[in-house]
Amino acid sequence: MEGMKRVLSYVRRAVDDYEMIKDGDKVAVGVSAGKDSLTLLCALAELRRFYPNKFELCAITVDMGFEGADFSSIRKLCDELNVEYHIVPTQISKIIFDVRKEKNPCSLCAKMRRGALYNHAREIGCGTVALGHHFDDVVETFMLNLFYEGRLGCFQPVTYLSNTGITLIRPMLYMPEKDVRYFASKAELPVVKSPCPADGNTEREEMKQLLHSLEKQNKGLRYRIFGAIQRGEIDGFKVMGRMQGIKEYIDE
Repeated sequence: MEGMKRVLSYVRRAVDDYEMIKDGDKVAVGVSAGKDSLTLLCALAELRRFYPNKFELCAITVDMGFEGADFSSIRKLCDELNVEYHIVPTQISKIIFDVRKEKNPCSLCAKMRRGALYNHAREIGCGTVALGHHFDDVVETFMLNLFYEGRLGCFQPVTYLSNTGITLIRPMLYMPEKDVRYFASKAELPVVKSPCPADGNTEREEMKQLLHSLEKQNKGLRYRIFGAIQRGEIDGFKVMGRMQGIKEYIDE
């Protein structure tokens, strides 16, 4: 796949820096049919071929219950990558939008999706779940917490969930979103637009646009915010001294 070498440079660096994958791990990738999770799936399928710590890989899609959902293209990709694929049927969309009629559905939806994902991963013997959060997600999450909750915080690179026995890893945390978009386009990944009514109309999208605007006037802003998160050792982030490539934000 075109661009895979660049993707792997980001992913392996993060996996090594935070010791995300141990020898003998069975890793489940949470696949939503978006560009991020599909890129992560391809990257880990390739990494599996040569990584010193040998690991198994599978993919899990939580079916939200939206009418007309079709995951056949993802199943085909998984077959091509020789990755075991699981679909978990749920009625999350009905609960969120029809029963509860949530005005701000994202938080509850994410919680329910994660619960279904973790439960199924545990059922099929996966001790590790990989999520497709990238570099821009790190910065946006930090800024959202600062703006809306008044706290310094982010998700962790590696999180052990003691209540489930699952370890969450985020192997794309060094990878800028622009590189995810490029790879997904060049590799012709079967990206499916989210059918969620709230898609594109969230606080996260507003923050994304704000940062994009500020970046035009302050080149390298997102890189500096990411660096501050590392230097502050916020939620498990550490200064690794290997941020080459991400610094390209400064020169864009």
